[in-house]
Amino acid sequence: MRLAATALALGLGVFAFAAQAQQITGAGATFPAPVYTKWGEAAKAAAGLELNYQAIGSGGGQNQILNRTVDFGASDAPMDPAKLESGKLLQLPTVMGAVVPIVNLPGIASNQLKLTGPLLTEIYAGKIVKWNDPKLVELNPGFALPNLAIAPVYRADGSGTTFVFASYLSAVSPEWKEKVGAATSVKWPAGTGSKGNDGVSATVANLKGAIGYVENAFASQNKLTTAQLRNRDGKFVSPTEAAFVAAASNGDWANAKNFAVNLIDQAGAASWPIVSATFILLPKDPKDPARSANVRKFFEWAYKSGDAIAKGLDYIALPAAVKEAALKTWSAEIK
Repeated sequence: MRLAATALALGLGVFAFAAQAQQITGAGATFPAPVYTKWGEAAKAAAGLELNYQAIGSGGGQNQILNRTVDFGASDAPMDPAKLESGKLLQLPTVMGAVVPIVNLPGIASNQLKLTGPLLTEIYAGKIVKWNDPKLVELNPGFALPNLAIAPVYRADGSGTTFVFASYLSAVSPEWKEKVGAATSVKWPAGTGSKGNDGVSATVANLKGAIGYVENAFASQNKLTTAQLRNRDGKFVSPTEAAFVAAASNGDWANAKNFAVNLIDQAGAASWPIVSATFILLPKDPKDPARSANVRKFFEWAYKSGDAIAKGLDYIALPAAVKEAALKTWSAEIK
């Protein structure tokens, strides 16, 4: 009887703790979804906050916070300043990450294939259609590329990952910038669309000769076959934490309006050329101040205690000065 009473008391204690966890809701970018999920798991125990995050793409995240159906939106693509103002939204960075090309080529190991930005634009423009194209063969003299059709795969949904990747293609190709440009959704000249990082990776995995682009944490966790890229300094680099940090360290945060820093195609021999911050979007006029306070509590915890989790997932933590500036801006804009 005494054991039963003790068990009941313990059960009620666990129930009471669970009941005390305060839920917050967010939706948007798939790019940071792995780290937001892990932060949510850790913050539930450490801070009594339960995060319900829906990875629906950056476009969806922007729409949901504009409609005030979630406590915060998430987007890899910085929101247009006019939309931020009219929507009464505050935009803050949370973490940085990289976009990487993935391929399905028989006999080709991860980071064995070399690519350049201009060649990627030609592939996605439908101008290079075979893997044994002379331009690709010249770039990869160490092994025989197959006589296999190239099947480009892109994000079919509104995606911050697309914005980042298309921003890179625009940075290295004036023609791409003029004809296609960079946005969460663009009119791809060639290829097949799939929804989400998981959709792109599944399509690439199931189609020999395919090439796609995904967020690096997703590629790393799922052991996808990635490629090297030639950076702005003319050096071929593999997608590694050191290469991401090298690029991120050159960001001009001090002069970035709404924290929308440009980390694409940064200089430096060790820099990976496709790095980006990801952002949360917060209502300056929250309907529920208590829930708004819990969102702040969650991201304060993440800024203070979440770096190790982020690095373990191959993200790049924000510089301490950027976190401090973000929290000061938060305090000034949202009471």
